[in-house]
Amino acid sequence: MSAAQTPSPKALVTAWVEAFNRQDVDALAAMYAEDAVNHQVAEAPVTGQDAIRAMFAAGFAAAEMVCLVENLFEDGEWAILEWRDPLGLRGCGFFHVVAGRIVFQRGYWDKLSFLREHGLPLPRD
Repeated sequence: MSAAQTPSPKALVTAWVEAFNRQDVDALAAMYAEDAVNHQVAEAPVTGQDAIRAMFAAGFAAAEMVCLVENLFEDGEWAILEWRDPLGLRGCGFFHVVAGRIVFQRGYWDKLSFLREHGLPLPRD
C-alpha cells in the first residue's frame, strides 16, 4: 500500500466498527497483521490473524454484539475507541496500527455484565 492508500488509525478503526456491526469476520481479520495480538483483558490474549478470525466467529455465534461509538481518538499510530452497546455495556479499546494494519489491540469491558446481558453461562470458580 502506498501512503495515500494506507488508512489512518482512526479511519481503520471506523472501518473495523462497521465490519464488527456487520459481523464480517473476514473483513475484521483482514485488518490485522498476520502476527497481531488481540487482548481483551477479560480473556487470554489471542495471537495471529487466523486465531483472531476464529475469536470473532465464536463471539458472534454466542451473542448479538453491536458497537456504538462514543468517542474515537487518534494519537500517532494509536486509535482509542470508547464504545457502548444497546444493552448498556460500555468499554474501550486501544488499537496500535502500523502500515494500515492492527498489530496490537487491547480492550477493557465488564465480562460479567456481558454474560448476564446475553443470558450466557457465568464462569464457575
